[in-house]
Amino acid sequence: MEVVPLPEPADRVPPVVPVEEPRAKMTRGETILVVMTVVASLNIARPVLLPVFLACMISMTLKPFITWLAGFGIHRAVSAAVVLLLVMAAVGVGVLELGRPAMKWVNSAPGRMTELRQRVQNIFPQIDRFSPAAAAVSNLGATEEEKRAEQTKTPTVELKENHGAGTILNWTGTFLVGVGETLVLAYLLLASGDLFLQKFVHAMPTMSDKKRAVEISREIQHNISHYLFSITLINLGLGLIVSAGLWYWGVPNPAMWGLLVAGLNFVPYFGPILGVALLAAVGLLAFDSPWQGLIPPGWYLLLHLLEANLITPVLLGRRFTLNAVVIFVSLIFWTWLWGVPGALLSVPILVSLKVVCDRVPSLNYVAELLADGSVRTETDKTP
Repeated sequence: MEVVPLPEPADRVPPVVPVEEPRAKMTRGETILVVMTVVASLNIARPVLLPVFLACMISMTLKPFITWLAGFGIHRAVSAAVVLLLVMAAVGVGVLELGRPAMKWVNSAPGRMTELRQRVQNIFPQIDRFSPAAAAVSNLGATEEEKRAEQTKTPTVELKENHGAGTILNWTGTFLVGVGETLVLAYLLLASGDLFLQKFVHAMPTMSDKKRAVEISREIQHNISHYLFSITLINLGLGLIVSAGLWYWGVPNPAMWGLLVAGLNFVPYFGPILGVALLAAVGLLAFDSPWQGLIPPGWYLLLHLLEANLITPVLLGRRFTLNAVVIFVSLIFWTWLWGVPGALLSVPILVSLKVVCDRVPSLNYVAELLADGSVRTETDKTP
């Protein structure tokens, strides 16, 4: 028996299947405009954003100590105040103990620069030939009358109002205000614990987004804390060994120079280059022989190469191995944007960005760009 299907009623309307509209992609001009807007905003908002970034880095570095003290039943607000006060006391003692020889050296800098110039001229006598050559080039094409008139010109003295004191006072006030804002914000972040993370996770729409936000936040905090704490210990050890070597060879104020190169070592590439140049000048001033003057910069350069190629990779591991070109570009960008604090923040910002890109599938290509070529990312490990 054949079954004939009944016709559908005329008033029945077939269900409407929603069609997802394709997302509009940004054009190249719109992308450039967005990037320029972000860079301009970072530059304009520097007085606000810079203390926030520094406070976040300080809180991430000191958070393990707060957690450790909380295990003994100490309230987070009390432990945060104690840890910050201890850090400030250590920095203050270091500045007071090493500030005196630094001020003496700065006050005698003009005379030392003259002595350094004479010693460099004695070592490289060919340098004296550059001044006559430059003068000859500048007088090229001039007549004899013009040359005599240039020589008989009487130098005029122009008195200008000195704004140096006012500029220094303004800079000092701005610096102290920024330091105060950073410390207060760091204390609040340490005392509040995971309050901001909980509020941020609560605002996520789905459970997967909440889980991803927690994982990214935890990994950024752990990586930044481990990175900054390890780098600080490495640089302090480097400065101590440099100071011991300078003391052994009789260089004046070895502790000051060791602390200086330890601070410069926080800045990739430019810091060690500047440290070698400063110790070369110190060595030429401290020793009569030019070969002995090369001992301080050679000692620091040897230790820096050992630290950069052996100690730091072993202690930090491969997860912090970033592309050298990206590090250099980031260093130039943040130094141009925020000065010395930007140079100190360039690598931690790259580490945080790489963590986010590793966790977000649509940004894995950025993580591949940030990673060193010899390191396989998580996406490369999947078959």
